[in-house]
Amino acid sequence: MTGSILLVEDDIRIAEIAIAYLERAGFKVMHVANGRAAIERIATDPPSLVLLDLMLPDLSGEAICRELKEIADIPVVIVSSKASEEERLAGFALGADDYIVKPFSPRELVARVQAVLKRAGVSENGMRLSFNAGELIIDDRSHTVTCRGAAIRLTAVEFKILLVLAATPAKTFTREELVDKAMGYHFDGYERNIDSHIKNIRQKLGDSTKAPMFLITMYGLGYRFGGVRDV
Repeated sequence: MTGSILLVEDDIRIAEIAIAYLERAGFKVMHVANGRAAIERIATDPPSLVLLDLMLPDLSGEAICRELKEIADIPVVIVSSKASEEERLAGFALGADDYIVKPFSPRELVARVQAVLKRAGVSENGMRLSFNAGELIIDDRSHTVTCRGAAIRLTAVEFKILLVLAATPAKTFTREELVDKAMGYHFDGYERNIDSHIKNIRQKLGDSTKAPMFLITMYGLGYRFGGVRDV
């Protein structure tokens, strides 16, 4: 797998290690050490993916992530020493596609970058699903979602979670199952992050939290899809 990675990291030692492993895996890596340089680079030369530190000398990573999502639909992987569950959930709420806690394994970093890029890619033989008389359309071929006639921008992880649920409407998926199917790997503590992704998808679809039409919470079990598929 190849592609361009923008590494936003002010710790030179960490940056050098990440660059060495990513380049060895075939990626072209661009490195900047502050937020303003990152935004300028993204606007002029958009990368395939952004690796984003949250603690930068000028702008916060959170502010950069919000602005980045306004500029372009680029996958973002947060790499941060902020390790609590609340901080990781906050990262996903910003639209991050993955969250890696420092210190990290360089090999794991590469594997998770590859997984995010794979999820973000367009499927050549994907499916097109339509629900509730065309109210919601999920097209895996073009990696697009349309709800009530409006295009919906989902992150790569959000799209995959929605697709997994919608492809098997009758099945209730546990959080662990959604992690395995949507992320392509599993590690301890990640299950609770699914809740943050589900919340983001509901907000973007305009799905009511009290009486959701599409993403149904099965208390004590997990989630299932509630739309009626068009024949």
